[in-house]
Amino acid sequence: MDELLKYYATPGPMTDPGPRAALLDGLPSEIPALVKTIQGFMVHIFWAEAYGLQLTDERKSEVNLRRVECQLARLLELDPRPLTEARSPERRLVGNCRDFSVMLTAILRHQGVPARARCGFGTYFLPDHFEDHWVCEYWNAEQVRWILVDAQLDALMLEKLPIDFDPLDVPRDRFIVGGQAWQLCRSGQEDPQKFGIFEWHGMAFVAGDLLRDFLALNKIEILPWDGGWGYLNPSLAESVEAGTDFGPLDHLAALTLGGDAAFDEIRTLYANDPELHAPEEIFA
Repeated sequence: MDELLKYYATPGPMTDPGPRAALLDGLPSEIPALVKTIQGFMVHIFWAEAYGLQLTDERKSEVNLRRVECQLARLLELDPRPLTEARSPERRLVGNCRDFSVMLTAILRHQGVPARARCGFGTYFLPDHFEDHWVCEYWNAEQVRWILVDAQLDALMLEKLPIDFDPLDVPRDRFIVGGQAWQLCRSGQEDPQKFGIFEWHGMAFVAGDLLRDFLALNKIEILPWDGGWGYLNPSLAESVEAGTDFGPLDHLAALTLGGDAAFDEIRTLYANDPELHAPEEIFA
């Protein structure tokens, strides 16, 4: 367990702040204050109009910034003040659920707190629907457990969404990690057409979130639309959608749901299976 916690308490390629690490010094260590701080310098691309923003294509492109180091650089371009000072909406970094979760993960790791981004589906955005979503999961040493945090749910969203739980401690049945979604659909307990976002849904979409969650457990937090390589290739997606080939996905799903006991196998499988390795341009 000590090795696992040490692993998640240090940054990975996407969460390393690099030469801009000093920007993360002095941020709150308490989760409520830290989440509020992040909400003060980030805005969700799909909620921009609710904050009175009309985003240009240039601003929308900020969601393609994979690495926290690049996100911090862009934040400084928008507003050079310390991150503890809330920005007006037009000076906040444009991101999505992945970015809120990865940013919280990066800051917690910078503070030495074990944390990891999780990819899956939220049940709290639309009725009878599992919305493609990311949250952060951190280790609460006092309570001796992992806790899910939805860092994007600010006061405005809480007014507009039917949230009946604490977003700083998301119940495990309200956010479904990719592996659990895969098993629910494979067993016939849920309809895979209920899983996705906008016009994208189905078994192949669920497989994509499963793979993204597995990679995130290895500190490789790719973008929601990254793909075209390894297991994230169109041919596997077509096979999965047709129900003809599930390849290693059943095993990956079981590992992601195996708790801390599966950590060594998750790391070993990632290290030894080149089909899980992202191309170099993902890290550029």
